[in-house]
Amino acid sequence: MLLAGKYRVILAVFNQKGGVGKTTTVLNLGAALAARGLSPLLIDLDPQAHLSLAVGAQNARPEDSTFALFRDPRPLADLIQARPGFDLIPAAAELSKVESLYGGDAAAARRLSEALRSLAVPPSRPVLIDCSPVLGVLSLNALLAADWILIPLGGDFLSMDSLTRLSGGLDVLEKRTGRRLVRRIVFTRFMARRRLSQEIYRRVDARFPGQLCRTLIAENVSLAESPMHGRDVLAHAPSSQGAADYRALLRELLEGGFLEAPAQATSVV
Repeated sequence: MLLAGKYRVILAVFNQKGGVGKTTTVLNLGAALAARGLSPLLIDLDPQAHLSLAVGAQNARPEDSTFALFRDPRPLADLIQARPGFDLIPAAAELSKVESLYGGDAAAARRLSEALRSLAVPPSRPVLIDCSPVLGVLSLNALLAADWILIPLGGDFLSMDSLTRLSGGLDVLEKRTGRRLVRRIVFTRFMARRRLSQEIYRRVDARFPGQLCRTLIAENVSLAESPMHGRDVLAHAPSSQGAADYRALLRELLEGGFLEAPAQATSVV
């Protein structure tokens, strides 16, 4: 059964390139999961805290944010904020200090996976992580905790170049950790009438066979404006193209088995 089993399904949404819809994807996939009654837990692990801002949970105190996971450390259960349809663990600007404070501590990269192991929430609830855009301690925490990695990608040449570099970095991480990092790539801010977008799509599909989602997240004003109102696009504009695209993306991921619970606890290494 989809999203069922003994272990939590943990999805990290990651890209080192900015402006590709990473936070937008976490927010709206979370909303699509909530609409199915699956009550996801969203974790903001980005010092910019844009996910927290987008749901109206900005200005979290450091001790009540994901920063406390590293500094104190506090149990994740103490940091959860209940929101309509989902739960959130917000970020604070102090997360930017994690790299300098804990970059030399190998154990720091496993804080999140260890904390999730101890989190007393129903195991069938999916967890979505909005990653830091830098491949450092914060993003390593997400990648080492995750069962699946979703990579948002803009339809331009620089995004494709960034994807190639990112894929190489994930390959190296797989070899070092002995874990398979299962990935999918999703095009965001896609402009169907733009010839370059179509060409980039074809090249990525050829370069990364089996990893590219068929669902395209089109450039849509509702996706851009919904965070300004502290809402996801399904709540802000449920009949918009943006809402339809994220519903379709979740359906594709579920039907393809991408969000199925793992057979064993690979998410807590």
